[in-house]
Amino acid sequence: MKKLQNTLYINTEGVYLHKENETLVVDGKDEENKQVRLLKLPIHAISNIFCFGNIMVSPQLLGFCGEKGVQLSFFDRNGQFQARVIGRQQGNVVLRIEQMKYAFSGDLRVVKNIVAAKIKSSRNVLLRQIRTYGEAQDLKQAAESMKLAFNKIKTLETKDLLRGTEGEAAKEYFGVFNSLIRNESFTFNNRNRRPPKDPVNSLLSLLYSVYAKEISGALQGVGLDPQIGFYHEPRSGRDSLALDLLEEFRSPIIDRFVLSLINRGQVEPKDFNLDSIGGVFLTTEGRKKVFEQWQAKKLEIIEHPFLHEKIPIGLLPHVQSMLLAKFLRHDLDNYPPFISR
Repeated sequence: MKKLQNTLYINTEGVYLHKENETLVVDGKDEENKQVRLLKLPIHAISNIFCFGNIMVSPQLLGFCGEKGVQLSFFDRNGQFQARVIGRQQGNVVLRIEQMKYAFSGDLRVVKNIVAAKIKSSRNVLLRQIRTYGEAQDLKQAAESMKLAFNKIKTLETKDLLRGTEGEAAKEYFGVFNSLIRNESFTFNNRNRRPPKDPVNSLLSLLYSVYAKEISGALQGVGLDPQIGFYHEPRSGRDSLALDLLEEFRSPIIDRFVLSLINRGQVEPKDFNLDSIGGVFLTTEGRKKVFEQWQAKKLEIIEHPFLHEKIPIGLLPHVQSMLLAKFLRHDLDNYPPFISR
């Protein structure tokens, strides 16, 4: 099993990242504007580095990260993804050939499993709320509609029909999402992005983006190409396969995490800013709060529904990538998606 490595979030603008021997060094300025060393870590202890805002990185560190398989991603100060630096493709070419062949084969087994898992996990989020707080008519109706959508999946024969059914289920789910929020300081009217118009959508968009990059790294780690997807159409610069797998994790991992942050009061309205074009984004201090909790979340132990092994949540992208690679190598008859209970 892959060691659960850390993701490093660089959230302080103006710092300088560079290497010394086999270590990553982060330098910054103190209150008197003097250069100080803020952090020094061995590179093998890191799997991802996410930089937000004006962060400077030395060319030597860029090459070092590529050589050691550490993914380095850049976001603007509002959390919008900009670029990433990766090293050489890992794995063997035979697996990537099998991936390419499957992508254009017309076989919908993987896509159907992913869409079904997304709908079922989203429905389980609603059912969990009902079990915890008592029956609510709007949640019950949405859960029933999503059950019908789930049952339709196996009869659908095209990606367009699958997308339509997925869209119907998502409309039901987000139509009652506000009922899952128990903190009166936050409300959710509808899913919006580019830019997000409220704090809830801001959290969802940021964490979806960050998690997609973690999934990309996991896919590369098993030798798959994250840009050759089966559900999301190929597009230059888009990690379509990572977005495919992200669908399995949206509601059971990201959405539930966001709801916990809000309902437990771990984020507050003051942690968000409104920009000049009406977008709502986390402040620097707000991002720090969120990523501290996110790192803790990734250490939580769950039992994987297919492997029946206890693993940290942070390993889920690596496990699902491994299972997908096994399917493409014909070691598994079907791809088992992640479905929460």
